[in-house]
Amino acid sequence: MSQSTLFSSGLEFANLAASSGLLRRSWKGISDLYAGMNLNRRVASSFSLKYRVYEELDLTIIAFVTNPICTQDHLQPDLVSRLALKENYNFPHLEFLCAKKIPSFSVNRTAVDLLCFHRDQLVSLKSQIDHSKPLIVTGHALGGSTASLFTLWLLDSIGSGKKCPLCITFGSPLIGDKNLQQAISQSSTWNSCFLHMASYQDPVPRSLITHHSSSTQTSVYKPFGIFLLSSDKGSACFEDPSTILELLLAMGSISVPNQRMQTYHYGTIVENLHRKVICKNSTPQPGNITGFLPLQASITLQLWTVGLAHIQRQPQWDILVQKMETWEPLSWKKKISDPFKRLSEAKINIYYLEWYKNESKTRGVGCYDSYKKQLFSFDQDAIMLKKRLTVYWKDMIAEAEMKPQREGAAFRIRWLFAATNYRLMVEPLDIAEYYRSGRRDYVNQGRSKHFIQLEELLKEEESVLDNLNSSRKQNLESALTLDSCFWAHVEEALLMCKLLTSVESSVLDKELATQKLIGFEDYVYGLLKNYVVSSDIFLFQSSYMIWWNEYKKIKGNSYNSTLTKFMCDPGNYKQYAKGVFDFP
Repeated sequence: MSQSTLFSSGLEFANLAASSGLLRRSWKGISDLYAGMNLNRRVASSFSLKYRVYEELDLTIIAFVTNPICTQDHLQPDLVSRLALKENYNFPHLEFLCAKKIPSFSVNRTAVDLLCFHRDQLVSLKSQIDHSKPLIVTGHALGGSTASLFTLWLLDSIGSGKKCPLCITFGSPLIGDKNLQQAISQSSTWNSCFLHMASYQDPVPRSLITHHSSSTQTSVYKPFGIFLLSSDKGSACFEDPSTILELLLAMGSISVPNQRMQTYHYGTIVENLHRKVICKNSTPQPGNITGFLPLQASITLQLWTVGLAHIQRQPQWDILVQKMETWEPLSWKKKISDPFKRLSEAKINIYYLEWYKNESKTRGVGCYDSYKKQLFSFDQDAIMLKKRLTVYWKDMIAEAEMKPQREGAAFRIRWLFAATNYRLMVEPLDIAEYYRSGRRDYVNQGRSKHFIQLEELLKEEESVLDNLNSSRKQNLESALTLDSCFWAHVEEALLMCKLLTSVESSVLDKELATQKLIGFEDYVYGLLKNYVVSSDIFLFQSSYMIWWNEYKKIKGNSYNSTLTKFMCDPGNYKQYAKGVFDFP
């Protein structure tokens, strides 16, 4: 897609947030809590948390606050690992965020200490929540950190059909490392549960970014969710984590007299935002941006709006714009990537391959051998379908390894069904290409990692396996062979037959080949007996039948085994295809 068709909609999202009234209602809950607090420094410096539940007609609001002085006195950059959360803090409620490629993550120690210090009260609070109404969890400063962790705790126990909470924080520090950010961001549902408001006058949201790891000199803390960054000129929303980090750091270069966290500062910002939306935003706009491409113009407007106009003529501005021009389209592409739509498109390609399988069968060949020998014009179409599907499923596996294991269970089942159909349909075509090029030992030397991963994922989901095995005997005409490496074993058996008939083969090689062929017999008979191999293998021109005819010549008419008893009577093939053959 060309850049001229791209734009960044952060200003529109900020206006939407302001016009919804949720910011005002959330901040009112926070300000009501502050109104009842003793703000004397000597009293307020204690490590305490206050919260209140506001039951309204259309939603529930839970607000968290600590005294601002508590944030300044206690906030530290130390991190607590997932294992320490579970074992040292006895808080296993974030385990659901783990994924295969994200087995661990770390959370800010101060936020964890605050949450666990009030664990008993929060357990009681959690049990009292009415999930029939929309829920907003909100908080300011360290109270916002608690709100974020409490929201994650709620997500752990929310089942299908229940509304996810919306967490709105004001001036909250970042709470976790890159792994936590990735675990949450990989779920579009979870990531959209968090809206963090940060003012250019507030040092707290960026306070932990400047703490670097000794080895990489990069920020250990990473943002997740949507950030609504604001200045006296307005606000803009951002979702890309790299963009948010850069902007928070850039906003730190703004000179604000007596810059410090002000308790009621966000109330003024929220009211100004609401007024601007009502008045159609009469704030003066930046200088001439005519001639800019839409993406450049929208990025310039957003940077100006969040208070970075002072660096517009500095090299830092151009660097920031260039970075955002790269990040924004990637973020936009990710957001519009509907997993259900992409899965549906993949299924359509599978349907075309099913047609290809049936058409090859009507010609007496079978899709494996038709694809291997490229006998017909539609074999070329199958090559393109295979490529498209392989690209899609490799991407999906990479995403699946990043996704939390308990996220999207219903979609996971649909996904696994489609993934299994893909593997059973496409891996034989990969095998055909492999042996057509003269190579051997596909299982150990040539098998793609993504097929192995899909097979392992299927083994983890017993319900899908049971469904695949049920009613196969009644549908063998259209069923796929459940061992997607079946044709690789057939090819190896053909090679063993050639070795046995070769005058150049040694006695030892022939003995080994004979043992392998006996093992192949047992393997095939086991598949047949369990009705897990397609009846297409009995097509006259199939590689399996070519193997059988070669093997029968080598062994002679006197050879007897369970497989030869079955194979010597062609009538058995028809009974097998109907699912009525009675195996001894």
